[in-house]
Amino acid sequence: MNLVPVTSDVMLGRRALVLIAGPCVIESPSHVIDIAREVAAIAARVGMPYVFKASFDKANRTSAASFRGPGMTAGLEALRGVKAATGVPILTDIHEAAQAAPVAEVADVLQIPAFLARQTDLITAAAQTGRVVNIKKGQFMAPLDMRHAIAKVTAAGNNRVCLTERGYTLGYNNLVVDMRAFPIMRALGAPVIFDVTHSLQLPGGGDGVTAGLAEYIEPLACAGVAAGVDGVFLEVHEDPTRAKSDAQNALRLDLLEPLLRKLVQINEIVKPHE
Repeated sequence: MNLVPVTSDVMLGRRALVLIAGPCVIESPSHVIDIAREVAAIAARVGMPYVFKASFDKANRTSAASFRGPGMTAGLEALRGVKAATGVPILTDIHEAAQAAPVAEVADVLQIPAFLARQTDLITAAAQTGRVVNIKKGQFMAPLDMRHAIAKVTAAGNNRVCLTERGYTLGYNNLVVDMRAFPIMRALGAPVIFDVTHSLQLPGGGDGVTAGLAEYIEPLACAGVAAGVDGVFLEVHEDPTRAKSDAQNALRLDLLEPLLRKLVQINEIVKPHE
């Protein structure tokens, strides 16, 4: 297993389970700071290394009328505010190769969205920044296919790469998680993260929005950690009914700490000596 340092305090691939969490999209500068502070405090209490996540642009929307976020310039300024206020590392998405360098000035982890997991120029540009590159496995890709995505990063001279599972398309408007994907992708040598909340989407299943099944976050998260993942990715919101993106599959913030305590216990059983 290739250990991937995010910062001096956060290492992917070690025994400790890493938390990646935040709202789906940046709703306002004050909102992301408030969420980051609360989640950081929870992560510290349960003993989990923490990376804050929020997107400045949700380019892949069901409807053109859906909220996309503040855009790159305002979004990066909001993420700078999070880092200044909390000191936690930052993960955010990029959608175009030209975004890689400016986003890398703020973010510690550049995330390649699942629908862009085969975009060579985008992955290469992200890798060339030297930042950690987190590639989400496409909903249309087999786990073993991700070896080619890893190779694109390492070919650019960067071995700081991790993979994220977020479900596989199963018919119309549904996703399924194959638990075999986690050991298969870990065997490729990269740390593996489980994006629990996006795996519970019903893509396009709402009236012009993505529906979701947040009631299954806990059992799915427990199953993924039991399968040996290196980190969990959770979208959280203090009131998911008011969230501007992914409202139906986000975890309510007050449910985060009890879930993480359970996941830490499972991880200690699964990885007693790593």
